[in-house]
Amino acid sequence: MTKRTVRDFDWRGKRALVRVDFNVPFERGTRRISDDVRIREALPTIAYLREQGASVVLCAHLGRPDGKRDANLQLEPVAERLSELLGAPVPYVNDAVGDEARAAAETLEPGGVLLLENVRFWPEEERNDPAFAAALASLADAYVNDAFGTAHRAHASTEGAAHHLPAMAGLLMEKEIAFLGGILESPARPLAALLGGAKVSDKLQVLGRLIGHADELFVGGGMAGTFLKAQGCEIGASLLEENLTGFCAETMERAAAASTPITLPEDVVVAERIEEGAPTEAVPVGAIPPGAMILDIGPRAAERYARRLAAMGSVVWNGPMGVFEVEPFHRGTQAVAEALAASGAVTVIGGGSTAEAVARFGFAERMSHVSTGGGASLEFLEGKELPGVAALDDAEDSRRSAGT
Repeated sequence: MTKRTVRDFDWRGKRALVRVDFNVPFERGTRRISDDVRIREALPTIAYLREQGASVVLCAHLGRPDGKRDANLQLEPVAERLSELLGAPVPYVNDAVGDEARAAAETLEPGGVLLLENVRFWPEEERNDPAFAAALASLADAYVNDAFGTAHRAHASTEGAAHHLPAMAGLLMEKEIAFLGGILESPARPLAALLGGAKVSDKLQVLGRLIGHADELFVGGGMAGTFLKAQGCEIGASLLEENLTGFCAETMERAAAASTPITLPEDVVVAERIEEGAPTEAVPVGAIPPGAMILDIGPRAAERYARRLAAMGSVVWNGPMGVFEVEPFHRGTQAVAEALAASGAVTVIGGGSTAEAVARFGFAERMSHVSTGGGASLEFLEGKELPGVAALDDAEDSRRSAGT
């Protein structure tokens, strides 16, 4: 999949409408940004456009206002933080498609940056309303999507606007497509997939896509309970999707037949409640107490997973190995993250809670790529076409020449 990028356009004197992912968290009860990673991830594309002589109109969402204005979800604090990071003023307008937005966009000088209001304040955004998309597109000469985390949504700002202008990927979007696409199309072998998180139901499609493609699948997290139950283990009070035990048994059989073995933990860390300091025990999977919950892979499993993953050519990881946010159920996830960081493998981290985990343990900078999209990265790995990516011009598309 090769898409046109910002490098394929003559930006001198042009105005770019750039969809970014500024859906940042705030400190509880305040309007102070607690984590600005998503803003920082957009800086390379913004800087490139400014260097090339473009003016930049940024379009983003924050939270889920359901098509209504919400003072707690306005983007003004984001504009202030972006201004600090750029070392240049970033005007913010309480508008996205009206006269105020148009006037602010038209007065931008080359190198200027403008942030529009939260596009989800307009119900037409999530409906991908054609008139709303056209109004957004009318603010600029070309469209850039740098918000991979929203690329699985066919909204006006992520998909609709792309049909009205030359449409291309930003530098972050380009990187996401390259790394995730590389896992699917031409990974360094052997390729391992490490899948965790709470539920098997969240991973049904990606399991199907990776069987026969990956060389080995490793399972951890809450979803391991359903797989273990399917293998005849009693799992106490652990999370169980009983309706999927048959699917898990069949998946194990299909994977073995396709030479993609699925590795389950041989031991797990259990407790009767999820809280810091709760009494815990590491037990073999065949000896889980009736009232206990699986809350992490055990030390033997963590050591084995880490050793085998470190020998891989590529590893894609989606879903933590346990409830890593609560000590002492973080150790399995931390051990795996440390092993991947020290390995020579191409390591692709599938966004969401997995990205949060590797950042918390200080290993994010040592991974090959940490995706900015949780749901988007999972759908990409499932082989689904993401609307926000599909709408961009193909690199070989000659319908729109550079600079027009």
